[in-house]
Amino acid sequence: MVSQVFSAGTLGIDGYEVVVECSGFDRLPTFELVGLPDAAVKEAKERVRSACENSGIRFPGKELTVNLAPAHIKKEGSGFDLAILISILACGGALPRDCDLSRDSFIGELSLSGDLRPVRGVLPMVIAARDAGRKRVIVPRENAAEASVVDGIEVYGAGSVTEVLGFLKKEIALSVTRFDTAEFFDAEETVAEDFSDVRGQTGAKRALEIAAAGGHNILLIGPPGSGKSMLAKRLPGILPKMSFAEALEVTKIHSVAGTLKGRLVCHRPFRAPHHSISPVGMIGGGANPKPGEISLAHHGVLFLDEMPELPKQISEALRQPLEDGQVTVTRAQARVTYPSRFMLVGAMNPCRCGYFGDPSHTCTCTPKEVSKYLDKVSGPMLDRMDLQVEVPAVSYSEMSGNAPRGETSKEIRARVNAAREFAARRLAEKGEPFVPNAAMTVAQLRRECTLTAEASEILGAAFDAMGLSARGHDRILRVARTIADLDASYEIQAEHIAEAVQYRSLDRKYWRH
Repeated sequence: MVSQVFSAGTLGIDGYEVVVECSGFDRLPTFELVGLPDAAVKEAKERVRSACENSGIRFPGKELTVNLAPAHIKKEGSGFDLAILISILACGGALPRDCDLSRDSFIGELSLSGDLRPVRGVLPMVIAARDAGRKRVIVPRENAAEASVVDGIEVYGAGSVTEVLGFLKKEIALSVTRFDTAEFFDAEETVAEDFSDVRGQTGAKRALEIAAAGGHNILLIGPPGSGKSMLAKRLPGILPKMSFAEALEVTKIHSVAGTLKGRLVCHRPFRAPHHSISPVGMIGGGANPKPGEISLAHHGVLFLDEMPELPKQISEALRQPLEDGQVTVTRAQARVTYPSRFMLVGAMNPCRCGYFGDPSHTCTCTPKEVSKYLDKVSGPMLDRMDLQVEVPAVSYSEMSGNAPRGETSKEIRARVNAAREFAARRLAEKGEPFVPNAAMTVAQLRRECTLTAEASEILGAAFDAMGLSARGHDRILRVARTIADLDASYEIQAEHIAEAVQYRSLDRKYWRH
């Protein structure tokens, strides 16, 4: 007798359906598991047998062979346990003959006592089950909220094998877990780190507003204690709220990585890895590839403090994902692509002691030491930073209690939202979908960046005087386009180009001193 039930696995951040087949013969009792399982899947044999017997269910005394199809994809993780057990029980006749398993998908890890334990990657798995035509999915109760985000399939959360069997035999009822998308759109986003707490730094705040409006990368450079990290941590508070499609994509990444908290990632991610992180931790990978920090920051912010201290291998590996918005990880077992469209915020001191160019402190570094320190940030990497902003030390008058408080994050965010709405209208008039200015293609850049004669003259002079690359030229145009959007201007004016050019001038002060 052969039984067939359905489950799902993950490959990258996408799910795929897995058909679990069980064949049983009345011979010497054995249990074989095939279909390219990894170590965790192979160990399912012991978990399934113990869970079955400890739940008071007789384990079939047959020669059992369980196959996980498609056999050419390596199966990993413990999420197939429940499907393997159901297939064995169906093969052994423990389920009624009229029990239709063709509409169901089973996902979950089993404990030795028969309880269901949560697994990671449930969201993409449930999407794969729905796309394959399954009508119901049974998952561990802790994963039900996450799975319920998917439309078009009924989600049932169960706590044990006995509950699942009772449900299939129609002896007990399990409630459908539902998700109301209004919960996502109505959710208030609280800002823990507010821009009003930052004293002074008007220029840096303006640059961060531009970066948020256009999705631009930004480099903050200044002496220790000037507020670089403080400013960067407040950037998520002025970014526009994610769309539901963006939230779903981010949730899939965090679900696969095992970092998901709650049913849906509602706020833009802010990732701040330490500079001692490994290349695999940053880019992603491993024997069974997993998302790295650049993918966990997708649609959010990746903050790299002490940027020159990053190993060269890591900083150079960031260049391709910054251009393409995705990273492909190739290993012996798999080749997966993870999305990685994030805003990069870098912070650094101008030298090792931190006071090169500071009028209030004496720099103790030699010119050679300064050059060596700054050269850790390569020219190509610097070229990809759309805005380069100096963050000077704050004066006592700005820090004193009598100094007026600055704008709140809510006020700045309103202008950012208005700029993005203007950009969306501008693109819609040409029949194009919205993309942040930082992600515009070259063709879009040429169509959307109409310069006045004076603006074109300023850009030409800056190109020759600063020795800009083609990439540098295009990035100035993108930033100028964002500044124009903040002013609700279809045409890029001279003042827009002039401000954009000044955000590309720090390399002349520091890197070419």
